[in-house]
Amino acid sequence: MLPSRPGSTPGAGQVPGAARLSAKASTFTESVIRDMTRLAAAHGAVNLAQGFPDFSCPAELKDAAKAAIDADVNQYAITWGAPAFRAAITAKVARAYPGWTVDPDTEICVTCGATEAMIATMLGLVDPGEEVIFFEPFYENYGPDAILSGATPRLVKLRAPDWSFDEAELRAAFTDRTRAIVVNTPHNPTGKMFSRAELDLIAELCQRYDALVVTDEIYEHIQYLGPGGHIPPATVPGLEDRTITVNALSKTYAVTGWRVGWTIAPAVLTEGIRKTHDFLTVGAAAPLQAAGVAAMGLPEQYYADLAAAYQVRRDLLCGTLADVGFGVSRPDGAYYVMCDTRALDPAGDDVAFARHLVADVGVACVPGSSFFADPADGRHIIRFAFPKREETLREAAARLGKLS
Repeated sequence: MLPSRPGSTPGAGQVPGAARLSAKASTFTESVIRDMTRLAAAHGAVNLAQGFPDFSCPAELKDAAKAAIDADVNQYAITWGAPAFRAAITAKVARAYPGWTVDPDTEICVTCGATEAMIATMLGLVDPGEEVIFFEPFYENYGPDAILSGATPRLVKLRAPDWSFDEAELRAAFTDRTRAIVVNTPHNPTGKMFSRAELDLIAELCQRYDALVVTDEIYEHIQYLGPGGHIPPATVPGLEDRTITVNALSKTYAVTGWRVGWTIAPAVLTEGIRKTHDFLTVGAAAPLQAAGVAAMGLPEQYYADLAAAYQVRRDLLCGTLADVGFGVSRPDGAYYVMCDTRALDPAGDDVAFARHLVADVGVACVPGSSFFADPADGRHIIRFAFPKREETLREAAARLGKLS
């Protein structure tokens, strides 16, 4: 059917030719996670769906942001990041991971959150038709990122309860068309921490196929394995010159609404990310980058206390979920827990069960199908988030008690 001409009236059942989505946008839905937040608000439910804290960020960050605004740091920063913030990121990386040296002038691009960092990386470094490997289940943004960049996704399954992958399956996923593999460690939604042996295998394959690693490390300091539990892929031999590290202030510093992230990558790769970022958003908020300098300067004790506090929250929620009857995969990192629902939802309709929880029980979660390419793989799974005050988690526990 030809599109209607301007000013013409479409016939019954017809849609004007201009009123259509692009082919790319037609292949994915809106965020299920954000939709569950809207449902939680509508029903007055405890929101354990979307991963944002209900507690304050460090006072040092708020003070620095307010001071920057008062000092009129309110105009554009340099497109790829204010120099002081890039220098602070470099210094913080060197303290956290001795031996990892970053050039703030050529190897960092500050973005509007890790979300933009990931899509800027995909658009800047991946050509249509090239393949990108993802571990499944995966954070829901990754699929649309691949589609928007024209990449062909290849999936490698992580299997409960420890969310390990099969070496043969990973080897088979690499081909001559592989451009990159996405590694999210600590992992959302499972809480998996990629081990040194797993990263060594990835390094071997990336070198063999000349592929990149795009690693989302936004939860780097929220992990429960102790010192050295988180291993940045960029520090693994063989990956130093082929890794793009994505990070942000959001999770570590409890400022998910600030939307300040960054990439760290070799200069030749950063060039492509910076050019793409420039035409996506121009730059991240200048006064919040100034506050980022304060965040990067927090003492090491801050990160130890952060992990300890999250471990208490994890254990509180996981204990509740197990008592109610869920099958619980206790996470090693991040602040999510994946649950098997077979004992409570034998029909295996994760979407209906999640909506029942939010409307009738008063607790919001995320249906597991949103983390899989084939929704059937997540029908017996839901995900809860625990970046909440202990009293919030206790209220959720009291409401979930209705299930037992």
